[in-house]
Parts: sequence; C-alpha cells; structure tokens
Amino acid sequence: MRLSKPRVAPTQRAGWDTDQAEVAARFGDGTVANVFATMLHHPALFRRWLPFANHILGKSTISVRDREVLILRTAWMVRSEYEWGQHVLIARDAGMSEEEIAMARNGPDTPGLDQRDRLLLAATDELVDDAFVSDATWDGLSRFYDTRQMMDIVFTVGQYNMLAMGLNSFGVQRDEGVPGFDD
Repeated sequence: MRLSKPRVAPTQRAGWDTDQAEVAARFGDGTVANVFATMLHHPALFRRWLPFANHILGKSTISVRDREVLILRTAWMVRSEYEWGQHVLIARDAGMSEEEIAMARNGPDTPGLDQRDRLLLAATDELVDDAFVSDATWDGLSRFYDTRQMMDIVFTVGQYNMLAMGLNSFGVQRDEGVPGFDD
C-alpha cells in the first residue's frame, strides 16, 4: 500500500446520514467494502459514478477474462494495491489461473503470450503511459474486437485508472482477506 493508513477513513454505518444510507442500501446489509465506505463521504459523486462503474464491471461487451486482464494490468501499472487485490479475487472466481494473473503483472513482453493477450496488455500500457492506443495495437485488437468492444477496452482502463487515483490518494486500505502485491 502506498499509505499505511487512510487519508480519508471509510465511513461507518452507525454514522451515516439519510443520503449515505440510501446509497449504501444498494449493497444490502452486509459488510461494505472500504472503497464504497470511503466513497460514501460524497454520496452525490458516488451515486453518479456507480452506473458507469456498473457498466464496466457488469455490462461490458468484452469477456470477464479480458476485462480482468485489463483491470489487473492497470492496477499493477498505477500501483493500486487495493484494486489489484480485489481483482485478483474476481479473476480467480472467473476461472483465471495464477499464470494468467501473473501475465497481467508481467505485461506484454511475458514469454508465451498469445497475440490477443499481448495486445490487451500493450493497449493497457499505452493508455496508462500516454492516454492513447497506438495504430499498431489498435489494428491488432481490431482483428479480435468490434467497435463497441474496442470502446469498452479503452473505458475499462480509463475507469480503473481513475479509480486507482482515488484509492491511492485517499489511502483506501485493503479489506480483510484481500491479497496484496506480494500475496
């Protein structure tokens, strides 16, 4: 973790006002992850961000596996340990192997990658580094993905890059049982 303690501590259920409780009701009565408990400091922002985040995480036109490759690589590139750990768990639940997860960490030069994975990782690196997908990477991806999928690829990296900025800057700490970079 970049910060050993939060700059913006997660809200506590007992202290929620009506607006916070209304937004949090979407998550049921269970434990609210630190990312969401932190976002509850700004319910208006949280409420408006959720539909976009929901599209990327649940309604995207790309496969769950490809989405997780993009998210994991983004998290690694921007050093978002919270994001990394949460998505390692999601990737495992989606059936990704430890080798596939390591591929996201190691990047597009990982030996033995197929062309599709190499292109997904290259696109992520290019977007994080330069906010632009090169012609070569775009042309390569276009052989595997249609226009909507290409847009979802770009916006997936963008969403998780933006979220990482908040997670890292606010000092959101990993939830219990969530792996870190070294796990």
